[in-house]
Amino acid sequence: MSPPAAQPPSTIAVIGLGSIGGIAAGCLLTAGLHDLFACVRRPLQSLTLDRPGSSATLPLRALTSPDAAQPVDWVLVCTKTHETEAIGPWLQRLCGPATRVAVLQNGLGHAERVAPFIGGAAVVPAIVYYNGERLAPDHVRLTPVGERDVAVSDDATGRAFAALFDGTPLRVATSAEFTTLLWRKLLINAAANPMTALTRQRQAVLRRPDIHALCLTVLGEAVAVGRAEGAALAEDEAERIMAALLTYAPGLGTSMYFDTLAGRPLEADAILGAIVAAGERHGIPTPCNQTLLTLLRAISDAAKTAG
Repeated sequence: MSPPAAQPPSTIAVIGLGSIGGIAAGCLLTAGLHDLFACVRRPLQSLTLDRPGSSATLPLRALTSPDAAQPVDWVLVCTKTHETEAIGPWLQRLCGPATRVAVLQNGLGHAERVAPFIGGAAVVPAIVYYNGERLAPDHVRLTPVGERDVAVSDDATGRAFAALFDGTPLRVATSAEFTTLLWRKLLINAAANPMTALTRQRQAVLRRPDIHALCLTVLGEAVAVGRAEGAALAEDEAERIMAALLTYAPGLGTSMYFDTLAGRPLEADAILGAIVAAGERHGIPTPCNQTLLTLLRAISDAAKTAG
C-alpha cells in the first residue's frame, strides 16, 4: 500500500504570543510545515523556544494591525479569555467561510466567546495541558506535563487540528470524552491558579497541608457542579486532581501567578466564575469558590485600574 499523500501546508494565524500562543507558534515553526504568522502589538522578527534539551531561535512573520490581515485556513486564539472582545477586529479580518478557529483558552464556553466575531467559522475548543512561561516578548519556555499537551474533541475539526501538529513537539490527543476532560482541566485550574496567585508562590505551595486541604474543599464543590453539567467525574475526583498536581515540579508557575506578579488582570471569571455560575444554574452551593473568586476579582480590578 502506498503511503498517504502529504497534506498541503495550511495558513495559520496565532493571536496572542504569550505562554500558550508562543509555545504553539514555536512548535509549529520548528516543524516548518505550514505558513504561520503571529498577530501581535509590537513588531517581532524571531521567536526563541526553549524546551527540555533544546533551544531554537526561529524566524517569525508578525502583523501588528488587523488591517494587514486576510482570511486564513486556521486561527489559533491564544489570548486570555477576558481579552477575546479586544481581538475581535483580528478575528473579523482573518475568518472566511473555510476558516477554522481553534480556541486555546481556559474555562468553558470557547465557541460562545468567539462566535460574535468569526462569521460562522467552525470552532475547535482546545484544552491546553503544557506549562508555558513567557520569558520575554520573543522568548518562551515549554515544560510538558502529563501524557498529552493539548486535547480536542474526536470529531472532524478536532482531528484536523491535531493533524496540524503532526511532526511538531506538541502532543495533541483527540477524545470522545471531551466534556469530562474540559471539567478535569477546569478543576486543575481551580486549585492551582487561585492558590499560587493569592499566595504569590509557585506550585510548591500546594504541598502545604493547609493549602492542600483548602484545595480539596474547592474541588469538592466544583466536582459536584461538573457532574451536574454532564462530566463523568469520579467519586474521588478531587483527590485524583490533587495527586496529579503534586506530580508537577514545585517550581512551576501558573498563568494567574504570573499575571498577579506582572500586575495584569486575572482570568478569575473564566475559571472560578464558570464554576460559581454553573453551581447557581443547578442550585449547588459553591461558597469556597465564591470566596476565592471575590478575592481574585479584587486583585484583577486593581490591576485594571492601575493599567
